[in-house]
Amino acid sequence: MSITNLESKDKLVLRAVISLSIFVFVTVIVLNKQILPKPTSIPSWTYILPMINAIINGTCSILLVTSLYFIKRKKIEIHKQINLTAFVLSSLFLVCYILYHWLSKETIYGDTDHDGLLNEAESLAIASSKSIYYFILISHIVLAAIVLPLVLLSFYRGLQLDIDKHRKLVRYSFPIWLYVTITGVVVYFMISPFYPIL
Repeated sequence: MSITNLESKDKLVLRAVISLSIFVFVTVIVLNKQILPKPTSIPSWTYILPMINAIINGTCSILLVTSLYFIKRKKIEIHKQINLTAFVLSSLFLVCYILYHWLSKETIYGDTDHDGLLNEAESLAIASSKSIYYFILISHIVLAAIVLPLVLLSFYRGLQLDIDKHRKLVRYSFPIWLYVTITGVVVYFMISPFYPIL
């Protein structure tokens, strides 16, 4: 492939990555603002999605550390397969996340009676943990938005065997992706007591 064709392909991939990242970001905002109409009844399986997502995040954390272990030992094919598995699982996470936030009502941290508001007693009960929860949640969301294009470009460079550029990208994408997966599990365990009871 000529240098011109390679540069053209790189530009096309970069545009696709940026477009997909913007689409995901806008989708999350739309879900957060609850712009989409919700179904009249919430399917019962909706409430298992956060637990599935926590399992996916935990599995991805293990896969990412395992992937690092194998690449340090020059086991490139195993490294590649593990990362592809983590990527597929993260894509499944995104589908579950979108479904859950489209179908369900917002869960508020500390809202034990599930009325959508924090009364004085509920606020007092979470006073010591509220700032920790929101710090973890906000950093998780912001870094999840940042890491998506980095992961996509890291995969592209890795699959193209452009090792130098792959390594430069992974220097940032790996720790951010790992942080996002770990904090996803932490957020789940902190918010899960306040999910509606079936």
